[in-house]
Amino acid sequence: MVSTGSKMASRVALGVSLLGFAGAYAQVTLSSAEGWLESVFAEWASDGSDSYNIYYSGAGASNVKVDAPLIRKYGSKYRVDVVGLKAGSYTLKIASVKGGKEIASTNSKSLTVKAHDRAGFAFSNGRVPGAYKADGTLKDGAVVLYITESTKNSVTMDVTTSAKGAKTTCKSFQGILNCYKKGYETVPLDLRFIGNVTDSDSLVQGDMMIDLNGSEKSYVTVEGIGNDATVNGWGIRIKNAQNVEIRNLGVMNVDSKEGDNIGLQQDNQYVWVHNNDFFYGHAGSDKDQVKGDGALDCKLSTYITFSYNHFWDNGKSNLLGLKEGTSEGYYITYHHNWYDHSDSRHPRVRYYSAHVYNNYYDGNAKYGAGSTLGSSVFMEANYFRNCKYPMMTSLQGTDVYASGTKRDPTNNGTFSKEAGGTIKAYNNYMEGSYTFIPYGASKYILKGEETAIGDIDSKVDFDAYVVTSRDAKVPATVKSYSGENTYNNFDTDKSIMYSYTVDSPEQAVANVRAYAGRVQGGDFKWNFDNSVDDASSDVNQKLKDALMAYKGSNGEVMEYSSSSVKPESSSSSVASSSSESSSSSVSSSSEKQESSSSNVDNPESSSSAEGDSTTGFAATVAYAEVPMRYVARDARLKIFAEDVRKLSVVGLNGRKVQLATETVSQSSVDLSSLKPGIYLVRLVAGGKAYQQKIVKR
Repeated sequence: MVSTGSKMASRVALGVSLLGFAGAYAQVTLSSAEGWLESVFAEWASDGSDSYNIYYSGAGASNVKVDAPLIRKYGSKYRVDVVGLKAGSYTLKIASVKGGKEIASTNSKSLTVKAHDRAGFAFSNGRVPGAYKADGTLKDGAVVLYITESTKNSVTMDVTTSAKGAKTTCKSFQGILNCYKKGYETVPLDLRFIGNVTDSDSLVQGDMMIDLNGSEKSYVTVEGIGNDATVNGWGIRIKNAQNVEIRNLGVMNVDSKEGDNIGLQQDNQYVWVHNNDFFYGHAGSDKDQVKGDGALDCKLSTYITFSYNHFWDNGKSNLLGLKEGTSEGYYITYHHNWYDHSDSRHPRVRYYSAHVYNNYYDGNAKYGAGSTLGSSVFMEANYFRNCKYPMMTSLQGTDVYASGTKRDPTNNGTFSKEAGGTIKAYNNYMEGSYTFIPYGASKYILKGEETAIGDIDSKVDFDAYVVTSRDAKVPATVKSYSGENTYNNFDTDKSIMYSYTVDSPEQAVANVRAYAGRVQGGDFKWNFDNSVDDASSDVNQKLKDALMAYKGSNGEVMEYSSSSVKPESSSSSVASSSSESSSSSVSSSSEKQESSSSNVDNPESSSSAEGDSTTGFAATVAYAEVPMRYVARDARLKIFAEDVRKLSVVGLNGRKVQLATETVSQSSVDLSSLKPGIYLVRLVAGGKAYQQKIVKR
């Protein structure tokens, strides 16, 4: 922690900046500063300056000024995210600007930047997808465009649209991509999204469409800035494209015609999708689309890498393949993805040669990876925790036994009715309740217990061919029960495979938990209840409601839980409200309150919680540690905290309530002017963020 300024006064102004007196402090105080993957970030409270200039130095760069859009104001807090940095040590200088002049500056501590893991098929044949070089810096001549909710329809770029070099001024991010589709523009393009961005006017059937007309010379990156960049209500489709990168985005509430969060449709090569958060989409027309359609699907595309993505209870995570008809020439890598209580398709493979390694399968209700239609899937050093069926091959093994004792493809076979493929498995770790039948085994794992093989012929009915050496080949005599398909041993062919460093399964979990998803894990987090969510494939209604209510986090981390919050005091009791059945009331001998609270920065301070089935405003937290309490009788919020930085009130529609701008004592806030309804109160105090649901009668 860097501390160079005075401690702030513990007072808060509702609806206005907290520290609006100019020149009060000579230097800002950094509340956080950290290096990340090819980026650094810092946060600080306003010192009354008009604005700030930010500079970075390190790894051969000196005093480089940061683009202004990378510096964002959230209430009284500022944040900067500097991207496009090669690995190394950096420092930031935050310069306060008053009257157009820099009046003071603060330097950060040394910040360590790590490189992205660029392993996988997307980097085959010397290609580096996207607008960045292999060292993490922008490619020469790259154009950077910043997209926000207010600029999504108005941003412009002059794009080459003819063989003679004619330029066209193209408008909106989709309009610019439409101009790139003509295939003449070779300038690398980096579209940087900031904050919560909803549907733009020019989407293609509800999706951003990246169609580069098959050009080998076009390079496009679509990325989010910071921990709160969100694609809200629309998806991303890629087709006829090469050299594309998508990173650091949260994708939620997709309601496009295709229905996928991100989908590779056909004729794509050298595509890298990494470090994204995938949430629920809108329900589709089919029964298995209640959580949306595919989270990250791929069809008729090759040399693809999907890595370090976080899948949050998705129903269908990764469909791979459609009607390719052959496994020749179709290559894809999945590594270090976090399948966080997602149900199935991790991936579900047709035809492809797929390398699936170092992924974390975390409480999966249906199955992990599945192989069909002659696909060859190499499962290496993955970690499975309570994944019901870690690996499945269509119409054989677990797929037809389904944890029973009789082969029954008619009533079982629910994974797929298609002919089988082959899974080669090496150094995978499985724990918890799972069922797995290895090739040729005399014993297998049934619901977590080792069991005699019985009447199962494990050379016919097997889930995967398990090897004791990474370089071992699967013999041609090993065939799928349906279709008699064999493994193509792509993973031992040095002319095909890439170089990579594999973690142990345990190391993979640590790396996944540290880096999968957006910067710092994103601004929207959900703590699952393993005792329920491991085995359930139903929609988590609280999670769904919280996603639907999301309108942006205003720079704070919003952390929720499948559990509910209950007061720890033995003198309190919980009573339901007949007029507002989705809310809860907590009564004590001294006062009545109606609220549900959370400490966003300390979600594990308690094992009990009480949530709201309508809003999802809930988190796991000890009640006594939440430093505010709403007294319904007086419509007054009592605050028990020091160093109050921010207080806001948000309605169920996600809109911030404009309250009086008078300075309010930290100990008590009058909320009598609120209209009756349910609200979320957000408080930042003492370096932590809290939120509390209240009912105003």
